[in-house]
Amino acid sequence: MVSSITEGVKVSVKTEYQADYSSPLQAHYVFTYRITIENASDYTIQLLRRHWLIYDSNGTVREVEGEGVVGLQPVLEPGEVHEYVSGCNLRSSIGKMAGTYLVERIIDGKQLRVTIPEFTMIVPYKLN
Repeated sequence: MVSSITEGVKVSVKTEYQADYSSPLQAHYVFTYRITIENASDYTIQLLRRHWLIYDSNGTVREVEGEGVVGLQPVLEPGEVHEYVSGCNLRSSIGKMAGTYLVERIIDGKQLRVTIPEFTMIVPYKLN
């Protein structure tokens, strides 16, 4: 698991290879990632947008940007946590992702870019 903290907002990521949904012979590798967002700041925040860069070890880079996460724009009071699971497919057995969330402090409308820490996606047999 990797984590980072930006202005009191902690983002942690854990990945898992999905062998049952992958097909290495067709260069199709599926990974899921569990994101935990913890509001350790003194302010209520709302997650507005996400921005991802997805790097495949075959040299491909994809950019994904949009509103919220998995269809939600969660509001987090101080001390609250939001978790979600999403997925990514790669054309090779190794890749990485990194990005940012755009969050807004409810009290004054100040917008912050919260870092999503870079994390790797590696098919387990590549680690042996």
